Amino acid sequence: MAKTEEIAGKFLGKKVEGKSIYDPSFLVAVPRQENRTYLGLDEQHFPQGFDTWYGYEFTALTNKGLPLNRVIKITYPSSSPSIVESKSLKLYLNTFAMTKLGETFEAVLAKAQEMITADLSKLLETNVTVSFIDEDTERDEIFGYFDNIYEDLKGDEFEVTEYEENPDLLKVQQTDGGRVRMYVFHSLKSNCRVTHQPDFGDVFVYYQSNKEINKESLIRYLCSFRHEFHFHEECCEAIFTRLKAILDPEDPLMVTALYTRRGGIDINPCRYQNLDKFNGVLEQDIDSLSEPGLFTRYEQNIKQ
Repeated sequence: MAKTEEIAGKFLGKKVEGKSIYDPSFLVAVPRQENRTYLGLDEQHFPQGFDTWYGYEFTALTNKGLPLNRVIKITYPSSSPSIVESKSLKLYLNTFAMTKLGETFEAVLAKAQEMITADLSKLLETNVTVSFIDEDTERDEIFGYFDNIYEDLKGDEFEVTEYEENPDLLKVQQTDGGRVRMYVFHSLKSNCRVTHQPDFGDVFVYYQSNKEINKESLIRYLCSFRHEFHFHEECCEAIFTRLKAILDPEDPLMVTALYTRRGGIDINPCRYQNLDKFNGVLEQDIDSLSEPGLFTRYEQNIKQ
């Protein structure tokens, strides 16, 4: 079986002549299992969750050649055997640019949604949800109430020396009461495993436990990704797996990584366990990230 880098490298790091007429042959699926084997996860024990992608440069035409631009939202479960390679997705979405899909804007969006849903569901062997958003504020409103883990940190007194992923950096202590803790780390940096281009993002960690993860150790651990070469989904899954290992097995836990966009696309993986024990606000944010979003609202606006 070809290694992940070989599969993902079909277009990554190469000059590719794209097309502007619909062509699903650009799509490339990259198996998840190699990284899960590295993390000690088998097919029955990978974490629950999903991957949500926002594409900010989607465009298509009406039958009379009138262009329509929208933000596209794509979501699929972590149970899928593969992820879609990001450059291949960009090349694929670009093939809609000069493709005529319907008489009205509503018809164009509906047809594009149908085609993209079918193509990605077939590629990834799972149910993919596709929607279009008439505004791009949705993502920025998610998890806005998490505590900045740097808040009490004195940068001139805090030293970080390890920049390759090391779970031994994480320290935990026993506490009473099962407190909820919600942290955001705004300084995540990792690197594409094929092109070695840097990726940046925010990490959101929620857990409720009688164990407390030492905040400084968590900062050091998250900093240790700076010299790692992994896809976004792999980084999120690694963080989740390492935190789960030091907490009690039944503790509610969520890790979400909202990466900044590159090539007009951002990737936002979310992994969790025991969702039924989360607080209501967090559940709403997870639903907002994983659900279709504002497409229904946009359809209603068109009809008014």
